[in-house]
Amino acid sequence: MKNKRMANIEKLIQKGVKIPNPHCVKIGDEVDIDRISGDSVVIYSGCKIFGSSTLILQGAKLGYEGPVTIENCQIGPQVDLKGGFFRDAVFLKNSSMGLGSHIREGTILEEESNTAHTVALKQAILFPFVTLGSLINFSDCLMSGGTSRKDHSEVGSSYIHFNYTPNQDKATPSLIGDVPRGVMLNQRPIFLGGQGGLVGPCRLEFGTVIAAGSINRKDELRPGRLLFEEGEKGGNQPFIAGMYRNIKRITVNNIIYIANLTALEHWYTHVRSQFISDAFPQPLFDGLKEKLNMAFDERIKRFKELCQKMPESGRAYQKIAKEQASQQVLDQKNEIYDRWPELEESFSVKRGTEDKEGFSDMFLEKIFSGIKTSGKDYISVIKGLDVGDTETGTRWLQGIVDRITARALKIIPLFQ
Repeated sequence: MKNKRMANIEKLIQKGVKIPNPHCVKIGDEVDIDRISGDSVVIYSGCKIFGSSTLILQGAKLGYEGPVTIENCQIGPQVDLKGGFFRDAVFLKNSSMGLGSHIREGTILEEESNTAHTVALKQAILFPFVTLGSLINFSDCLMSGGTSRKDHSEVGSSYIHFNYTPNQDKATPSLIGDVPRGVMLNQRPIFLGGQGGLVGPCRLEFGTVIAAGSINRKDELRPGRLLFEEGEKGGNQPFIAGMYRNIKRITVNNIIYIANLTALEHWYTHVRSQFISDAFPQPLFDGLKEKLNMAFDERIKRFKELCQKMPESGRAYQKIAKEQASQQVLDQKNEIYDRWPELEESFSVKRGTEDKEGFSDMFLEKIFSGIKTSGKDYISVIKGLDVGDTETGTRWLQGIVDRITARALKIIPLFQ
């Protein structure tokens, strides 16, 4: 076993991979050595690489600040993973993560997104340039906004996305920005101040600023708002396990999040696929699509678990509210439970066949033109689009979001 391990390391060194201390690196037998580039890749001491689908492209650096464990990750060019654990995630060109990272399935870091030390992500999608500080737990959310590394959405240090409720569910995805406008890389950044938190599921508009030390529990769909907590007296009231007080907001936010994931899938399928090249090869694109599928499956699973709790929730609500119980609230809980099979089908059946209404063809022509001018550099092409072009692309993607949302709400009319 030891000889085979060293043989694989020797093959990597012969390809040009820099391994300063070969005896302190472990390569799993299942790892395909051909999926690790020999061009300027550096693997430092203490690193462990596992997984048959692992991909490491040119210029990647692993473990400069501390040991790195990789398991079935796709790592793009010039990615710098400085220390930590990384499983079932994908990292696009020039993204980076600091020491103590703990990254799990369904995580996507797009170009030039980055974090400082001790950050935990799972089922998180960060669009280009998004920056996270240190000591952050930011799972089950999608964040976009910003136009460059100097003008980016940011999460301050010691921030938490609260993604697990006292009722023991995770139907809590937060949409920070959105997909239809966020992919155009021309929106105002969002700032979440340090020593704070966001209680999912939540939606925030571009340009939102949450002051440091604030816990935000509400949607903010107006642009350019400063949110902060004011001094308030604490409260103390009975907690009734299983009783959801505002199931409508939770349901609608889950539907809109799933719709945005579907729009992102169309963006990857029709737009990202045009940038396949040596710097963005097919295996990296495949990894990107795989992680997005993980995110979609996770959201359906968690939403289903929530819906299945509604009979119990109704009983708990009736018990506490008694004669003041709202029949509308009870009907909503029954409806989301009874109609879940139809709702689930509406998310899945037409997922890859949304009507494009001609906007995608118009937009793709502009993408093709940009590629002819700027080559297959994704950031350059997208930022080279004029305002009219980005509006066309946004109309296409927003149309997908709107149709999915409307179709779902038609199934559960009490939530409209």
